[in-house]
Amino acid sequence: MPSFDIVSKVDLQTLDNAVNVARKEIENRYDFKGSHVSVDLNKKDMRIDLEVDSEMKLKQVEEVLLTKAMRQGLEGDAFDLSGEFQSSGKYIRKSVPVKNGIDREMSKKIVKLIKDSGEKVQAAIMDDIIRVTGKKIDDLQAVIQLCRSANLGIPLQFTNMKS
Repeated sequence: MPSFDIVSKVDLQTLDNAVNVARKEIENRYDFKGSHVSVDLNKKDMRIDLEVDSEMKLKQVEEVLLTKAMRQGLEGDAFDLSGEFQSSGKYIRKSVPVKNGIDREMSKKIVKLIKDSGEKVQAAIMDDIIRVTGKKIDDLQAVIQLCRSANLGIPLQFTNMKS
């Protein structure tokens, strides 16, 4: 029986490359010369720590980070930029978590979306993976298109396609 998995994973090496490229561009940009800018990747917690002088520079660093990550092949939805920044002394700090894995609530939402579509497939939640099985590959491809067109707010990858 044909099946595939829906996952949401961010490749750590690609993320590290994107952060390093963004850091290198920020070091070379003229508008950041002489100012304190720190971009660090915490691989254990899957978050990026930013530290800058002003709020305007924080927005510019976020924009550079996002564009460099998208050029590396990461989706923009993988970064949770909605958090607030903290002021401490003369620096502004912000922690940007990287979404990795599908949580329980989002899994239920995706399964409900698949079941409401009317396709003849079954979706099962297995930890942070959703396995979709069906009799025809065309039904599975329709589910993939459905999940891509639905704006769920997390990056989805479709892996382990078996026929």
